[in-house]
Amino acid sequence: MINIFLPDSKGSGIKPGTVHTNGLLRQYFPKGTDLSVFGPEDLEHVAQKLNGRPRKTLGWDTPAQRLLELV
Repeated sequence: MINIFLPDSKGSGIKPGTVHTNGLLRQYFPKGTDLSVFGPEDLEHVAQKLNGRPRKTLGWDTPAQRLLELV
């Protein structure tokens, strides 16, 4: 079992990027979703989708592109 904790987006001190990422995750896993019904392949699929999205903070590169530059 994997425990996943998402911060309260209305809480103080939450960075806007975190709030945005939480919103993206909610597109795949609505609030209250039982994540135990998803297998590793399902979670990997979502991770690949999110890491393939260009980010303004990365100069419109994707996280995946930036990771490849490091390895």
